[in-house]
Amino acid sequence: MEAGKKTINDIFQGARILEVPFFQRSYVWEEEQWERLLADLEYVSQTGKNYFLGSIILKQQSTPTSSSIGDRRIVIDGQQRLTTLVIFFKVFCLKINQIQIFDNVFRSVIDRKITFIPGGRDIEAFNKIMDLQALEEIKEDDNISRVYNYFREKIDIEKINLTNLLSKLLFVSIDLAENEDEQQIFDTINSLGVKLTTADLLKNYLFNKDSIEEYKKYWQEVFENEAEYWENEVKRGGKTFIDLFFYSFLQIRLQDKNLNVEPNDKQTFSRYENLFSSYKDFIKKYLQDNKKEIAKEIKEYAELFKNNFNDEILEQELPSEAGIDRLKAIMFRLDVYTLAPYVLYILKNVADIAERNKIFEFLESYIMRRIIVKADTKNYNQLFTAQLIGNGILSQKQLVDFFKEQTGKTNFFPSDKELKESIFNSVLNNKQAAGVLYLIETKMRNTPKHTTKLLGFNEYTLEHLMPKKWKEKWNGEKVDPQERNRKILLLGNLAIIKKGLNSSIRNDCWKNKREKLKSFSSGVETLQPFLEYEVWNEQTIDERTQWLYEQASKIWKDYVSL
Repeated sequence: MEAGKKTINDIFQGARILEVPFFQRSYVWEEEQWERLLADLEYVSQTGKNYFLGSIILKQQSTPTSSSIGDRRIVIDGQQRLTTLVIFFKVFCLKINQIQIFDNVFRSVIDRKITFIPGGRDIEAFNKIMDLQALEEIKEDDNISRVYNYFREKIDIEKINLTNLLSKLLFVSIDLAENEDEQQIFDTINSLGVKLTTADLLKNYLFNKDSIEEYKKYWQEVFENEAEYWENEVKRGGKTFIDLFFYSFLQIRLQDKNLNVEPNDKQTFSRYENLFSSYKDFIKKYLQDNKKEIAKEIKEYAELFKNNFNDEILEQELPSEAGIDRLKAIMFRLDVYTLAPYVLYILKNVADIAERNKIFEFLESYIMRRIIVKADTKNYNQLFTAQLIGNGILSQKQLVDFFKEQTGKTNFFPSDKELKESIFNSVLNNKQAAGVLYLIETKMRNTPKHTTKLLGFNEYTLEHLMPKKWKEKWNGEKVDPQERNRKILLLGNLAIIKKGLNSSIRNDCWKNKREKLKSFSSGVETLQPFLEYEVWNEQTIDERTQWLYEQASKIWKDYVSL
């Protein structure tokens, strides 16, 4: 990697071609950016001072020995500024009737073609402007045409000094060798450009101008035509569905025994960081650089992912029957995203719906029991990929047999004894407690008697039946304050209710609070029977805790100890 300050003349050299990757994002700058740039150009013109316009990243590309192109580089970052500047200079030179000046800077000395090639979706509009020999209005509404019309109207030739612009406009230019990793650069540089995602980089790696039909068939149909879905965020550090998919797909492929992926590579490729680099290395090293085959497989898995993974279930009544919906609620509400690769693997390889749901039922029991006993989740990545996918576990029986052999504390399946001890003694965070209660609730409502529809997961909030500030209005009997403060935080004192309970009610005495709670917990089976209690104290908390344990142990069966 080489970095240094460069002028426009340094960047646009007579035999050098600068090419925006064919499938990189379209030109997106609008009037706010154009106005700012024009003001900068006028400032440099009038003052003659050096002025930095930001960074650009160029990556060297190999050229055939027979090619007349002496130097070809792709624009990794900076396409928005470079595209805008080329159009600015074209318009200015047309305005002063000096098109030859433009051609001397921006056309090749070899074949007189424009030395800057924008992304594929912008080429037609861009070339139309480059071919102009006189100013004229362009009526198309794409951004390339719009920036041309903006400069046609706004450039004041009296305020522009071309010599100053060509020599005083400066960039921090970063030049990468052909074998250097552009994603690593993106992770460390904050520039004015639009940062590319893993999907953007992978698309440009898999397809080019010679594989348009493959791009349309394997990428555009599933990803770009459904962009709104893929760009939805999941609750993991801003990651999107497309990030989660590409991570999950790679983890599945890494476990293919026919590929014999080295252990060190499995470990390196199992990280969210540098995911694009992992894909490149994996495709080159283990797939013989067969980009078409991997693109085809990506599409198959992506369609399966899209049809089954979404967080809309959090806004709907969750079914009581075991299946993908309940697992989705766990993944997206309780942040168990490490489960995604194995779930996708099951969806792809288990055609029998009944067997598939038995697997999902087991996974729900495993995850929820471990949440309640506060088991460590650090090994989940390795468990759900290398161990379950790697060992080809595709049935509930195989799962049961596998976990019966897990005698240590890393991947253990919690017993009823451990479950009960934790429910009576462990404090879950609010999200986990609400999840446990909601999922128990959904299992208890599979009867025709319920006239009140259960709302979606996101429509409920967690309520302490005896409030944390109990001393204000709950201090009429002798109690052990330390013991009471401990029990207030246990599952037996927590309930899910509809959002909106007034804060003054939250801390009110039990008599007043329970009457209000009846309307906020209408039809909630995990709470309604207990609202008939005349008092609410440590003993009744214990009663409800025992009752919740009994429900949980029946719903999330102890498969391993049976």
